Amino acid sequence: MPYNILLIEDDIEIIKMLRNYLTKEGYDVSAALNGLDGITLFRQSAFDIVVVDIMMPKLDGIEVIKLIRENSSVPILIMSAKDSDVDKAIGLGFGADDYIAKPFSLIEISARIKASIRRATTYSNPRLAAANQASSASKMLIFSELHIDLDNYSASKHGIDLKLTAKEFEILKLFATNPNRVFTKAQLYGFIWNDEYYGDENVINVHIRRLREKIEDQPSEPRYIKTLWGIGYKWEGQ
Repeated sequence: MPYNILLIEDDIEIIKMLRNYLTKEGYDVSAALNGLDGITLFRQSAFDIVVVDIMMPKLDGIEVIKLIRENSSVPILIMSAKDSDVDKAIGLGFGADDYIAKPFSLIEISARIKASIRRATTYSNPRLAAANQASSASKMLIFSELHIDLDNYSASKHGIDLKLTAKEFEILKLFATNPNRVFTKAQLYGFIWNDEYYGDENVINVHIRRLREKIEDQPSEPRYIKTLWGIGYKWEGQ
């Protein structure tokens, strides 16, 4: 069964190019030329990933991401001609999973899409989740009020679901299953994004900040994810 991609981009030539290439790659592709139409399409069908531009008419990419994140953890890949840390921080801060700068190669965006879908497969496939649950007892890591369910890819605090994105959970899992191990930013990028690290600290910083906001009582004075300045991060949960 092919994966469904929603493209939201106001450049018709980019839409045509991506639709043709991704269709040949075996995807089902739907497209919208503005954010408002994109949200309408998203609410009408189920998608495995959303690829969205930032600067668009009627509803920009940031607003689109915010609306999607109100009730969905579907992977979101940002496209933008503005390759600045500010744009990345804003976009990822509202819940995007990855970022690709224009101009990009078709091979690169295809690889990013495949990686995002692969990471989110367990989230978006309830049959797989049910099979995992039926085949073995749930592996639960407990750190005081923070409970991490490794089998069902979920986490809760004081019994309340934290609604983590796929990348946030993968970061949490990596830390929690390797207590007191120091991870450099290059190592984190390699483990979580499955790609080479080119010094783009902002992507990691934003995800760590968002994860801390969800699991820590005081994100500015973290109890679990500690920063080792100039080195990286480590997990100190007991």
